[in-house]
Amino acid sequence: MQLVVGRIGRAHGIKGEVTVEVRTDEPELRLGPGAVLMTDPAGVGPLTVESGRVHSGRLLLRFTGVADRNAAEALRNTLLIAEVDPDETPEDPEEYYDHQLVDLDVVTVDGTHVGRISEISHLPSQDLFIVEREDGSEVMIPFVSEIVTEIDLDNQRAVVDPPRGLLDSGQAEVAGSRTEGPEGDA
Repeated sequence: MQLVVGRIGRAHGIKGEVTVEVRTDEPELRLGPGAVLMTDPAGVGPLTVESGRVHSGRLLLRFTGVADRNAAEALRNTLLIAEVDPDETPEDPEEYYDHQLVDLDVVTVDGTHVGRISEISHLPSQDLFIVEREDGSEVMIPFVSEIVTEIDLDNQRAVVDPPRGLLDSGQAEVAGSRTEGPEGDA
């Protein structure tokens, strides 16, 4: 099974290093020296990690055969893809690979069926479950412990305790209103 583990950013310096937007919880395993990564677009790879380091909080990698800034810049926006055994699981029991979560049934704590996870959206602040309902509509559920109370891989389901209005926008509570004009208007 293939997993996207990073995206190449800008070139760094003149010796072929690139910045990498990490998309894995295990960068030392997936992006370490010697790792061979497939790419999207495929014609760019495969790429072999020659070395890596962290600089100002950002991962920098150098790939075998990429020796200068021009070659590094040509890799910009390339996705890095690792081959992973589908039976492999993350070391932390509270973490999951996307392929483990996609197609899980989503139910509320009282057993009401919500739908099925169709994809996982990775945002900077949190991950979202994109849940397809039986009527074909979609609902986005933040993958945070306050809302997703249980992942049960044995029974292929995710249990959620959604706040009011998350699953039914008609029940949403409006915190404030902008119907009044700005203060100070004459």
